[in-house]
Amino acid sequence: MSQVNQSSISPINFPKPQLIPINGIELEVFEAGTENAGNPIVLCHGFPEHAYSWRFQIPALVNAGFHVIVPNQRGYGNSSRPENVEAYDIIKLCEDMVSLLDYFQYDNAVFMGHDWGANVVWNLALLHPKRVSKVINLALPYQERGRKPWLEMMEEFFGEDFYFVHFNRKPGVADAILEANTAQFISNLFRKNLPPAPPAPGMLMIQLAEAEMAAGDPILNEEELEVFVSAFQKSGFSGAINWYRNLDRNWHLMADVEARIEHPTLMVYGDRDIIPKSESLPNFAPNLEVLSLDCGHWIPQEKPEELNEALIKWLAKS
Repeated sequence: MSQVNQSSISPINFPKPQLIPINGIELEVFEAGTENAGNPIVLCHGFPEHAYSWRFQIPALVNAGFHVIVPNQRGYGNSSRPENVEAYDIIKLCEDMVSLLDYFQYDNAVFMGHDWGANVVWNLALLHPKRVSKVINLALPYQERGRKPWLEMMEEFFGEDFYFVHFNRKPGVADAILEANTAQFISNLFRKNLPPAPPAPGMLMIQLAEAEMAAGDPILNEEELEVFVSAFQKSGFSGAINWYRNLDRNWHLMADVEARIEHPTLMVYGDRDIIPKSESLPNFAPNLEVLSLDCGHWIPQEKPEELNEALIKWLAKS
């Protein structure tokens, strides 16, 4: 089994960032394995995460011969945080990744995404198929575009307190509460071994921010937690939440794009994740392999060794 190099995952030994001007903004980018130039893989984090979420995968991928490029995407870390909500639509998020490839002078790369980062990678493969060589996505399968805009559909099924809906219908409310309780929110969110329970009434993210006790076991040790907390204490959460505030805009922007991904694709689920597995995914990604791990939502951090072994095996054969 691929072993995690513990000395490479502490904040002290994490790659040093560079601020790269691309696509009219700056991205904070962490880079490792420059000796493997010519074999790039780009890792795209989710919400509310950070490039540091990939700390376990970076050394394993470098050892497997990859030039690993890990951006803090717009709205996160020290990357630019435009004030205009529309600056976070899916077109611009994908253009950021294309511009990142241009900066490093790569025609294409393997792209791996988790959570919201997976949504970026799915759409990047649709919008800029020649810039993607292989697709690896974790937790979030391709979301089929329905007949109704996303928020209308979600509000109808899940109600006005569903956090996707709340972020849009009550702008600024959640942002302020998360920012007032950053350490508690991050600590309560990054948990594993959660006991099965029906969702409590109210807005999930606000509940996590205000709860003095959380279920499950912590994923982050104190040193790791501080990386996330210090990043969000500096950046706030509005940039990250603005990704959600473009859901309906994205629904319209992607209306005429054919939903078919021909690239070799690996989809990794956590069996305990609340995000459901997709039965229809093979219809959209015919060159698909599916892997399920015994964990929750935070797959790269919950099951790093198992994930690394599977990634390297799949990349080698695909």
